[in-house]
Formats: sequence, structure tokens, C-alpha cells
Amino acid sequence: MTRGNFLEQDLKLLINNPKYSDIEILCKDEKKLYACRAILAARSEVLDGLLYNGMKESFEKQISFPTINSTGMEIILEYIYVGSIKDDSLTKDNIVETYYAADYFQLQGLQEFILETLKNTLEKNYAKNYSPELLSKVVEIMPLSENNILFDLLVKEIANTLLNDIEIGRLTITALQYFLFYTYEKEIPFATSEYEVFRYSAILAAKQVSDDTYKIIMEQLPTLEQIEKSIQVVNKYITNHQKVAKELEPLIEYIDFSRIKKGQFDFIEPLKIIPAEIIQHTLESSDSDLSNIRGIPIYRIKESELVWDEFACGSGITIEDDEKVVQASFNGCYRHKSVRAKKALENEGIFEWDVIIEKNCTWSWIGVCASEGFNYENFAGTQRTGWVLGSGGKCNSVNGSYYCPSFHEDGARITVHLNLSKRTCAFTVNGIKYREITEWDDLPSKLYPVVSLCHPGRFRIQPHHYL
Repeated sequence: MTRGNFLEQDLKLLINNPKYSDIEILCKDEKKLYACRAILAARSEVLDGLLYNGMKESFEKQISFPTINSTGMEIILEYIYVGSIKDDSLTKDNIVETYYAADYFQLQGLQEFILETLKNTLEKNYAKNYSPELLSKVVEIMPLSENNILFDLLVKEIANTLLNDIEIGRLTITALQYFLFYTYEKEIPFATSEYEVFRYSAILAAKQVSDDTYKIIMEQLPTLEQIEKSIQVVNKYITNHQKVAKELEPLIEYIDFSRIKKGQFDFIEPLKIIPAEIIQHTLESSDSDLSNIRGIPIYRIKESELVWDEFACGSGITIEDDEKVVQASFNGCYRHKSVRAKKALENEGIFEWDVIIEKNCTWSWIGVCASEGFNYENFAGTQRTGWVLGSGGKCNSVNGSYYCPSFHEDGARITVHLNLSKRTCAFTVNGIKYREITEWDDLPSKLYPVVSLCHPGRFRIQPHHYL
């Protein structure tokens, strides 16, 4: 290729090229990389201070970075030389090391790119959510502070996930400790009840002791769903309970036992893995009005609760498939009519559900409504007590500015994020989450899921599933 036409292409020839280098970089994994000290110094004040300080580093042919892995350093060199990195350079295996290296060399532009890449990955593809593994790596290799944006992002992502959905082993006990510390008495969205926080912590602590102890704790501590079904637990003596208590000790301080209901201690107390005085104090001072979820609760609506209401439904709309599906008929629904779910959403916290457009119609509308003064024979968006997003990408009407790209295709999945603590609403469309709709500044404290459709529309409602 002819040189001199494209600066970026020419500079790429210098990256990790012994021919054009005057210094070797020795990394944590003892791998050597090659670079030009003048370019390094010009692009990073940290490297300038290291390479041109008038001391021995200014004259030696090698510089060592014992805390930086070569996988991260290679991307640092790419960014230093050409001012950008390839879209596929960042992976779950190197993103933390690269962010740490970018922070070390004070490359703010690269840090911002890494954070934006990670945010986009988390928003677009729940199935590739590696937040537990990434958080475990962050607490292992990075100094933690209140302004560590990567740590903050990962903690908030995990807080939105049920801990029961995170397999034991994906989150280290140290990472869990920092996670519980960071979210303790903080007003951030949180999905897991405090009993389940304790249960997950106890199971993880038991896993550190032995597989047998882990299995016993799993059997002895039922999930809240199992407790509601009144399952019978046969008490087994845990020979290693003192060792489990020792592993659990760093986590206990950041578990809010006052949020655990009295009856749930019937499963906790026999294990003898937390101090008896904690249980006694909690039972004596228990506040039944306190939410069982820390922070801003994210409520998981049960499958059985999320159904359409035949008594709050426009004519020409039929309800099918165990009340999960609404279908607009040919004869009675040639114009848009509305139907709401039975479940009333109230109290402070966040509620999330999915609407799947199994069959699209001219315009599809999804959102929330109040029951007072709402007419189900009409389109929700023109009503004072209706707030909906349309498949054209606009809110409440076909006029106005776009909120998101259109979603006219069959199979489109729309997630509604209703935050009644802030009285705001946002939507995720086909896996991409969009901003809170600040224009809806009059949401009441009690709302219902609602859709508006016409023939041949067919919509399904279900709890929001986190993968």
C-alpha cells in the first residue's frame, strides 16, 4: 500500500513494531511490547513524566508496568498511535484491564469510549450481560473510589438483576461485599428482596467452605417463592456452620436485617451462621411497614397477576390465552380501542413489563393509564389519563418529536419501565432502552398497563424477563 495518503493507516505501521521502536514495554504477564517513546509522551502526561523525567527511566531501553496486562496495553498503544480503536477490540476478557490502563495513563477519551461501549452492550443484549464477572474483575485489579464510573455502572446493572438469577461463582465474595456496601442505604433501583440478599450471601459463603455445606444451605434456605408455597424444610445440622459464619462475616454488616420479615427468620435462625443478637434485635425492633427491598424497589410482577381485564376493554377486542393476549376483531375494531391490565401499580418503586406485538396493526400503542375518566372505546393517547408510545416512535400522538425508531414489525418487544418513586416512564424497544419521557410530568400514583389497537392487532403481556 502506498504510504502518505492516510495518516491513520501509516501510523498503524508503528504499533508494536520492533523496527520503529526505541523502547520496550514489559507487562504484568511478562510479555514485551514495542513503542516509540516520543509518541507515548506526546499522548499521555503520565508517560511523559515517566519517560522524560531526567532520571534513569529517560535513558533505559525498557520500562515495566507490573500491574498492566499486555491485552490492555496493546489497546492502549492502538489508541495512543491512531486516536481510536477497532469496534471489536473490546471484549469481556479485556475490557476491565483496558479501562484500568486507560485510567492509569489518564486517557480520558478512551475511558469514555469504553464506558459507552459497555453501556450499549448491556442495553442491547441482556443475554451477554457479563456484569457479575466484570465487577469481580474490577474489585480484583482496580483501586475503588466513589468516582470510579466503571464500578458504579456495573453495580447499578447488577442491582437491577435478581441475585437468584446470577449463578454462584459468577460473582466473587469480595465483589458481593463491595456491591452490598455500595447499595446499602442508597436510593438506587434494586431488584432483590433483603431475604434473598441474605440467602445468596449465605450460599456463596457456604460454597467457600465445601460443596457439601453449599448443598445443605441450598436445601435449608428456600427462596421466597418456595416459602409462599409452604414447602417443608427438614432441618439438618451443619457441622461447618462456624466456618460459614466466618466467610459470611464481611457481608453481614451490609445486610439490612430489618427488611427481612419475622417469619423468614424461622429458616435463618436454625442455621447458626449469624450472631444470635442480630436476630434478637431485629425481631424486637421489626418494622412491618418497611419495604423488603433496599433502595428504590424494582417489583417483579408475577405471571399470574399480569393479565388483561375483560371489564376494562373496548368492544370488538377479545381476550385469549389465559387472559395474556388481546386480539382486535375484524368487525368490531376497525378503529383504535383500548384495554388495560387487571394489576394496579401503586406505591413507590419501579414496575416493568413486556408487551409483544404478535400481530401488528396500522398503529400500535403501549403504555399506562389511570382508571378514572378513561374511555376504553377510544385511543389512549388522546385521553387526559392515558400515556402511550406509538409504533411510529412518537408519544401519545402521531405529531410531535420522535422518541425512538418505529417498530411496525410483527414480534416487536416493548418493555415499559414505570418508576412511581419519580413518577416517570421509559421504554425499551427491541432490546434498546430509551430516555425517561420528561414530557409526561403529570403521572398519578396509581396506574395500569394499557394498549390501544385495531384490527388485525394481537398483543401479548408478560412480566419483564431478565436473561
